[in-house]
Formats: sequence, structure tokens, C-alpha cells
Amino acid sequence: MLDAEAVSTNRSICFLSKVALALVAGAASLALPAWAGPAAPEVTAAAPAVAPSAVEVDRRPAWLARALRPEDWNVNFQATYIWQMHPSFATQIPDGLHSLSSQRETGDTLTATFFLGYRPWRGAELFFNPEMIQSVPMSNLHGLGGLSNGENQKTGDPTVHLYSARAFLRQTIKLGGDETPVEAGANQFGGQVSSRRLVVTVGQMALIDIFDNNALAHDPRSQFFNWALMAAGASDYAADARGYTVGFAVEYYRDDWALRFGHFAQPKESNGLALDYRLWAHFGENLEVEHQHALWGRTGSVRAMTFLNYARMGGFGDALAYAASTGSTPAVADVRRDRAKLGFGVNFDQSLSRDAGFFGRYSWNDGRTETYAFAEIDRSLTAGLAMRGRLWFRPRDHIAAAFVQNDLSDPHRDYLAAGGLGQFLGDGQLSYRPERMFEAYYSFNALVGMWLTLDGQYVVNPGYNADRGPVKFFGVRLHIEI
Repeated sequence: MLDAEAVSTNRSICFLSKVALALVAGAASLALPAWAGPAAPEVTAAAPAVAPSAVEVDRRPAWLARALRPEDWNVNFQATYIWQMHPSFATQIPDGLHSLSSQRETGDTLTATFFLGYRPWRGAELFFNPEMIQSVPMSNLHGLGGLSNGENQKTGDPTVHLYSARAFLRQTIKLGGDETPVEAGANQFGGQVSSRRLVVTVGQMALIDIFDNNALAHDPRSQFFNWALMAAGASDYAADARGYTVGFAVEYYRDDWALRFGHFAQPKESNGLALDYRLWAHFGENLEVEHQHALWGRTGSVRAMTFLNYARMGGFGDALAYAASTGSTPAVADVRRDRAKLGFGVNFDQSLSRDAGFFGRYSWNDGRTETYAFAEIDRSLTAGLAMRGRLWFRPRDHIAAAFVQNDLSDPHRDYLAAGGLGQFLGDGQLSYRPERMFEAYYSFNALVGMWLTLDGQYVVNPGYNADRGPVKFFGVRLHIEI
């Protein structure tokens, strides 16, 4: 039975969903005549006069000829290998069940992805991304709030796993405005995009494909490695153990502004692989507004996002109370029920020159419930700089550095201090301090479509524990794009 807070939350959720659906219906009714009308005839140059016997006749059915047009297909590929190590480090307490090992350790990940796209009708794009991973995670992904390798998955092991990462339909409805050229790329057809448009995406995807974007800190395959720098650290965004989900998103673009709403599936169990497809029962909802601007002639973007996650989660306060009544160690698994997690995030990226820019993020959640799908972080602040190598005649090289501070809520701290285990944390005892990190990398463009990156991370108070560390991470990344 839901408590009053959950019932109120459900009502707000229904309201958000109805607003989003009304937005889709209204915009679609305005744009439908232009969208659904017949396609403009193709203009072709007049063919030179030839003898009838020399003319080649395409005997394929019209539907097949259109389906095989090269301009309606899009194929890209990526492969990324990351190797990391940390030397042994000082600790005043023994390693716990969910600690980062204090002994020297190495880990690695290898991923490969095909990005396959097809345009079935005007404004529609279908994408399918088969993907594989093989990994050896350090300390079984334990001991840090901001984990050191964004390519790691919670199901990672040395076995090669092949799976579907994305399979979605994206429908764009033009609503006028200026036309801007867009280059073809992974899950992106080239062509023109209208500054005023409605975009609806339905299917399997990563929530952060659409929300919480940042030009300088978003992709561990080409930018920073750390989890706290690839997304809002405190967002606990809806995803399975591999980082993907199922749902829909609606985006409305009007010149410099964009408004987004999404409704996505949560895992059936905390941090699990299987998704709960009952989107009316358990879900993650995100609402984001974005503004693109120019300051002193330099482009930039600002985004503000709120989120609500509703799932069967354990609460830290309930776990502590139950443990006190039974004389046991607190465990969130003992007190799971339907609960809501609320939070918000803001982020920006700003160009400083043709080749340099800076960025920042802040995110917060209420900190009352367990980490359900992302990182064990309740508040996160990040800031950094990135620069292309044009100054030293390496225009496709990149150098960047960032600072991160992660924090936990008071109930979360009390739970870990009492010996409770989180998804990623559990030293057995806790002398709390904020987890602070510094990361820097240099990405060297070795060949066309190939980058070799050297990365270093320095972590103070790993796992929010002043009795452990600091610890250093050294990493190498090889990334290929075709």
C-alpha cells in the first residue's frame, strides 16, 4: 500500500505525462498536413538521348527500389578498449566487503558497436545498435561513488556478451524556422534540420542519449572516463545493468530553446539487468529545458532537469530502524517497497575560443533511498576545461581536466557507518568526508578515425571514507570510429 508521499507523487507523474502527450497531439495537429502530404518529386537531370536498346530498365518493384536507396541507409561502427590500474594505497581500516581493494589492481573493458539506421518514410529514422562487451572490473565495481571507467557495466565479466543496446524509432515533424545543416554520424542522418520541430523517440535507448547532454563531458569513449563526468552523478537515471532502457521521449525545439519529457522503464530489481516493462507501475521520468546562447560571440548551452524515479526501493531510515529493532546489520533489501526518488540537475558548456571551452554540472537527489540504477552519489559538483590541439599543430587532439566532488545524504552516511552495504559502497565503517576527484586526459589522433588516450585520476576519500586513500588511477584508451 502506497504512503501519502507516493500517492502525491503518482498524481504529479500523471499530470506530467498528460502535459507531454497534449504537447505531442497539439504540435502534430498543426504540422500534420505538411508532414503527411505527398513527398516532393525528385528533380533529376535530363538523360541523354540513346538508342532504345541501350536503355537499362530497373525491373525491381518500386517499393524495393526505394528501400535500397543509399541515402536512406546509415552505417557506423565504434570500438573502444580501456585499460586501467591503481597501485596499492594506504588505509587505516581493513578492506570491507564492498571496498576498493587497497592492493595493486588492474581492470579493462572492450566494447564494439554497430550503428545501423534506415529512413522508412519522411521524417522517420529507425536505428538498431548491436553491441558487445568483455570486461574485467576492478574490485567488482566496488569502493567508489564516482567509478573510474564509464565503459564498465554492472554485469561485466571476462566473457564476451552480445546484446541489443538500442532499437528505436525517431520521428521528426518540422514546424518551420531556419534550416541548419547536420553531418551524418552514429545514429544520425546527414541533411537539414529545422530550428522549430517536434521529435518523438520510442523504443530501446539510453536515457542520457537525450537528456543531460554536455559537449565537453558526456562520452567515456572519447572524453572523460569517470562516471561522475559522463552524466549528472546524483540522477540515478533509469537504466538496466548495462545502461539502457525502454520508453519514449518527446522533444520540442523552438529556435534557441528546447523542452524535453521522457518516461522510461526501471529494472525489475535494484541495479538488475531485466527491465520492468510495466511503465505505469514503475518508471523514471525526466523533464528538461535547454537554452543555447552566445556570450561575447562564443556559443554555449545551459540545461536544467528534474527527475522522478518510482520503483521498489529500500529506504535508509527504514533499514536503520528495522536493524535497531532486530539487533541486526542494516540492509536496504529488508525494507523494499514502492517509493519515489526526486532530484534535479543543471549543467552548462561554454566556448572560450575556437578551440577551448569549459563546463560544469550540479545534481542533487533526496538521498532517502538506495541507489537503484546508476551511481552511489546523492550530490555531485563537477567543473572542467577542454581544448583542441590546434595551438601545437594537432587540431584533432584533445586535452582536458576536471574536478569532481561527490557527497552523500545524512541517512545514507548513517546507513554505511552502521555497516550497511550499498550497491557500490560498504567499507564496514565510515569516517565520512566528501569524495573528491581530479581527472585529466590527453587524446592523440593517431590515424583517421583512431585516437589513443592517456588518462589519470586522483581520488581523495575514496568511497567517502577519510580512513582510506588517496588512490591514483592510470589509464589508456584506444578508440576507433568508422
